[in-house]
Amino acid sequence: MTAQAGFDARGAGEGRGDMLDLSALWAAIKRRKFWIVVPTLIALGLSFAAVNVVTPRYTGEARLLLENRGGFYALPGQSLPDSAGQFDSEAVQSQVQVIMSRDLAREAIKRIGLVGNAEFDSGVGALGALRKLAVMVGLGAHPADRSPEERVLEKYFDRLLVYPVARSRIVSIEFTSQDPALAAKGANIIAETYLEFQEAAKQENARSASNWLSTTIEPLRKRVADAEAKVEDFRSQNGLFSGPNNTTITSQQLTDLSTQLSNARSQQAEAQAKAGLIRDAIKQGRTFEIPDVANNDLIRRLIEQRVNLRAQIAAESRSLLPEHPRIKELNAQLGDLEGQLRAAAERAVRTLENEAKIAGQRVESFQAALDGQKKNVSSANDSEVQLRALEREARALRDQLEQYMQRYREAVARDTMNATPADARIISRAIEPTEPSFPKKVPVVLVSTLATFLIALATIVTRELLDGQGRQQGARGGPRWVSAGASEDEAGPGGPVPGTPRHERVAGLLTHAGRLGQSRLDLDRPELTLAEIAERTREPARGMAPLALVLDGAGEGAARPRDLAELLAQRCRCVLVDLSRDHETGEAGFSELLAGEALFSDIIMREPGSRLHRIGAGRAGRAAVLAASDLVDVALDALCETYDWVLVAAASSDEAAVLAPLARRAQAGLVMSGQVGNGHALETAYRLSELTEAPVTLVLDPEEGVPMAPIQHPEMPAGV
Repeated sequence: MTAQAGFDARGAGEGRGDMLDLSALWAAIKRRKFWIVVPTLIALGLSFAAVNVVTPRYTGEARLLLENRGGFYALPGQSLPDSAGQFDSEAVQSQVQVIMSRDLAREAIKRIGLVGNAEFDSGVGALGALRKLAVMVGLGAHPADRSPEERVLEKYFDRLLVYPVARSRIVSIEFTSQDPALAAKGANIIAETYLEFQEAAKQENARSASNWLSTTIEPLRKRVADAEAKVEDFRSQNGLFSGPNNTTITSQQLTDLSTQLSNARSQQAEAQAKAGLIRDAIKQGRTFEIPDVANNDLIRRLIEQRVNLRAQIAAESRSLLPEHPRIKELNAQLGDLEGQLRAAAERAVRTLENEAKIAGQRVESFQAALDGQKKNVSSANDSEVQLRALEREARALRDQLEQYMQRYREAVARDTMNATPADARIISRAIEPTEPSFPKKVPVVLVSTLATFLIALATIVTRELLDGQGRQQGARGGPRWVSAGASEDEAGPGGPVPGTPRHERVAGLLTHAGRLGQSRLDLDRPELTLAEIAERTREPARGMAPLALVLDGAGEGAARPRDLAELLAQRCRCVLVDLSRDHETGEAGFSELLAGEALFSDIIMREPGSRLHRIGAGRAGRAAVLAASDLVDVALDALCETYDWVLVAAASSDEAAVLAPLARRAQAGLVMSGQVGNGHALETAYRLSELTEAPVTLVLDPEEGVPMAPIQHPEMPAGV
């Protein structure tokens, strides 16, 4: 809630922003509807004439899709790049700038044939008088001082629009001209020129790459040959020849010696083990269980002879005694065979022992050779390290040469027609437009007419608001003497001229009421009355509405406090606390609120057919209300925080002690006087001015033809 009352521009001062008086604004708009309708119709006619007089322009549109068009055969041995990753938003914007470049523009101007076209070439035809004057005073250059392409460039860029389509890799090219065929032709030629520029740029890159590679390959080939020759010379000088599996001879020899040494040690161990086994078997009499002895041919024959001999002994023993000579002979032969078998077994043992000795000598020989070869290999390691370094360098140069050779062949292959397509293609060619792009007749007429209507309407509304604020601010600068029939000359800033009969009569009645003024209550023009009351109201606390104490000092038939409240309710939110009399209806009122028996929602009544809210004294009567001044102040503060105006009506016959709390709380005192010369009203206003420091105003009934002036004592300071 604001600190002051809110009224419209016709009669109110500053007001609440949320209580704009729409009815007053609508009345002002209806009064000045001529100033809205006439400009709107004029704008309608002018815009309609303009769109039919202006030469139409047509726009041709071609669209390009940016994508990588390098196929497998154009990029042999290489993976195709991701077109979506290649053309991000920044890349698309870069291609838009390429299309709008001056080099491409010059080529497109030549192909479209804009030079010599009166629409684009300012050098065609004779110069106008204004143009000649501008050239003479140095404000412009003569068209002949520039090349034909430069003359066309400015108008070319004005008619060209290139933009990327949102959330895609499509670029739209729009070209505008008065000739629809030229508009379509221009858009298509610009798109084709861009593609040719892209292909030419790729071919130029391939040509530059092939030239550079051709000058780099020959020196690199010589370096490769020198590096490989150094490798072979170093290998031959240090004897680092390579064998199978790309190993050096020294390393291979070391491996062979290690293998032979292992074999010799195995043979030695095997022979020694066999010899030991045979000796143990001979001692135990199990000679023939050894495979090496059993497999001996001599021993096998001896064993066969022994078997035969034992068979003969067995046969002869059946008929001969053991001492028989034949038996003895056979036993002697058997013993000889046993000796031969033992001798053969011992020979096998000695053979195995000799083989073990031979294997041991071979082991010693191989061990000595292996130790010597290790020394040779360790001495050759340094040379091998140097050799590997030379081989790595030669290998790196060889790989680089092979890559350059492959790139050179690819670059030479690309430097041909259609070998490197542009990374874009035309997906929509421009066709000859049938509808002009400028002017859009219906939108232009509607927008201009609607804009004029809104501007005229806003001008009238603003003027009404500013006029009301201007009147209120002018009134606050000093006392303004307003009357329904008086002019500025009749009611100037000085008030009534001292010495006149009217001044003497009023001054004689009020000798000490220095804050008294008067205002006429005019129901036909309420804004005048409300503005005067607002001017004579002391500013309340921040966030509070003004509270006015209204006393009824008029007779029967005159305006009552309720009439003034009805007038305020037409302009703002107003509540009337009627403590002027006791109500016999028995409805709840202010006394029940103070007693805690009712809430505000229970006692606030709305007058039928009006916006006015009213609170009565209640069933306990106004005496009970006026006796609790502290509680009354709290309740009135709550009302001042809710409404825009709070009027407290009291009886003019109340004692000063009863009116004093309300008078001290009020920001304005109002006395309903009826007509000029009401002595009772003047006496009531005098008593009220002694109880409050707020301005006191006499509210008069409307009277035709009688000018109204405020009551002003000669000793009162100006502006009170």
